[in-house]
Amino acid sequence: MGDRTLAAMRPGSIPGTRGRVRPLTLLGNPVLHTSCAEVTHFDTELAGLVEDMFATMYAAEGVGLAANQIGHPLRVFVYDCPDDEDVRHVGHVVNPRLVETGGLVLRGPEGCLSLPGLEAGTERYDEAVVEGFTAAGEPVRIEGTGFFARCLQHEMDHLDGHTYADRVTGWRHKRLMRQATRAAWHGER
Repeated sequence: MGDRTLAAMRPGSIPGTRGRVRPLTLLGNPVLHTSCAEVTHFDTELAGLVEDMFATMYAAEGVGLAANQIGHPLRVFVYDCPDDEDVRHVGHVVNPRLVETGGLVLRGPEGCLSLPGLEAGTERYDEAVVEGFTAAGEPVRIEGTGFFARCLQHEMDHLDGHTYADRVTGWRHKRLMRQATRAAWHGER
């Protein structure tokens, strides 16, 4: 893995600066619809994957990215996302568990790097708590509200083999699928 080390995950380092941009996995690829495997080795390879995920997320101008979105069906996601008070949250979580949701259920516009250029009104709780580990194996607890809570739930869905399109129902779902079929990226995986 070259010069990628767990040191790249130290607090204060800028995530993604040592990573390489990977191709995004698009809607229709089976890896997006398969539950991801638990990470069993907290090593330099995992740290490198996290770095690549940050680099890819930033290059695609996203606010979150799950490992299966770059073809790795592992329970890992990264985020750089504001909450509704414009507080920026940056980090990653390995083997996350959604331990709590609450507050109001709100329908808001939601997009995805695996469905580029599309969005649909999707219902999510406005509070969420995720627990897991860092790439170094240290326990982490992430509490999100508003848009950041939406991001956490969105990434957790990816790790369970779902996209936001699976949560959209009725005419919204039909419209979204029609738009996906017409999208320039349709057929790429």
